[in-house]
Amino acid sequence: MIGFSEGFHDAGLAVVHENKIIFAAHSERYSKKKHDKKLCGELAFYGNYLNPNADVVAFYEKQFPKRVRQFFAGQKHWRRRRHLALRPTISFPHHQSHAAAAFQTSCFEEAACVVVDSIGEWDCSSVWTAKMEDGKAVYKKVWSQAYPKSIGLWYSALTGWAGLRPLDEEYIFMGMAAFGKPKHIDEVRQLLSQNNHRGCQLDIESKEDVAASAQVVLETELHAIFDIAMQYSNNICYGGGVALNCVANTKLRDKCNLWIMPNPGDAGGALGAALLASGKKVEFTPYTGHSISRKIDPKEVVDVLLRDGICGVANGKAEYGPRALGNRSLLADPRTFANKDRVNEIKKRQKFRPFAPAILEESCQDYFWMPEHSRYMSYVYQCKRPDDIPACVHVDNSARVQTVPETSPSVFRAILEAWEERTGCPVLLNTSLNIRGMPMVNEWSDALDFSNKYNVTVL
Repeated sequence: MIGFSEGFHDAGLAVVHENKIIFAAHSERYSKKKHDKKLCGELAFYGNYLNPNADVVAFYEKQFPKRVRQFFAGQKHWRRRRHLALRPTISFPHHQSHAAAAFQTSCFEEAACVVVDSIGEWDCSSVWTAKMEDGKAVYKKVWSQAYPKSIGLWYSALTGWAGLRPLDEEYIFMGMAAFGKPKHIDEVRQLLSQNNHRGCQLDIESKEDVAASAQVVLETELHAIFDIAMQYSNNICYGGGVALNCVANTKLRDKCNLWIMPNPGDAGGALGAALLASGKKVEFTPYTGHSISRKIDPKEVVDVLLRDGICGVANGKAEYGPRALGNRSLLADPRTFANKDRVNEIKKRQKFRPFAPAILEESCQDYFWMPEHSRYMSYVYQCKRPDDIPACVHVDNSARVQTVPETSPSVFRAILEAWEERTGCPVLLNTSLNIRGMPMVNEWSDALDFSNKYNVTVL
């Protein structure tokens, strides 16, 4: 089965066979265009190469209903026929694709699926029941909230109002909330009822206070939707772009058995479409993209980290999603605050952007107030020992933690073990290996470009 997404932002492609993800990747990694909304020819060809006799080529949304909605919304491009890189044999509803990407990668046999994003065809938020029957996933939509009330569009509009890039820098707006106070909840909430396609206006001076207020409103809205979902199951599979708000996710995790596939946005919808066509559950791994097959000596990485404070790693299969998980990562010694400044300088990062510590899974509770694991940076937790790892801790003493288990297929586990052996510290700062404005490193040539531009050793 081949599934693909394109047309709005973050196009992607996935190839599934039986219960395995054969390949999955973002279009941007191949086109070198950040958030590329088109499925580039190279990726489309690669998908067909991997599965030339695909039983089904599935698209992640219904095109005609979406054009109807665009007409009623007054969007100028509604007449434009979408030219797809692949010819689909079947199309699924946008939100059902997100639900499938969440449920069929989970460990649950039955669950409720929550989908919250900018917009699909008409739905902006939805709840689905999902269960396995005779080896096939069965879905039923039980609640939805239609356009124009869109939590995703609203949050993106506020991101743009704050001077950040909508559909790109929402995570910076989320990080900004820790610097402000929720003084404008009513003003911010009122914007939810309007059409935010073209942005929004607020006569408020403090961007940080608006961000803090928006976070409160967002969490309130999400809790209400989760309460609806939990009428059907305490197992919740959560998808859509809003599921990348790791601050809200942490509070939602406290009330249910929660699974978030680490690529919950539109690119992840490609996997959802393939899974809907298959009907089967898959053994999930985030390492599904282009493979760089190089031998890395973890001790050499540690030597570079101790000498330079930072080191890039590009090895193995690329991560499927917006977050580096050790195979396309810029690593840094977390024990000195100066390394945070250095990474910020290289990546031109704003102060609002939180860093992610990666930690040996068995040591996570020694450093953070958290459950037994958080493997995909989907949640934030308070740090117990901020003075020990100052480069990784946000202004509110939180951190977006990645725990790395013994079973990890990535060389990252061995690097962390070698680092702990030399330093006694089981933590490394982990951020994405990419040139500013460009997608994450995909091929080895991309890694060399990064190394040459920033004078950083990449192994």
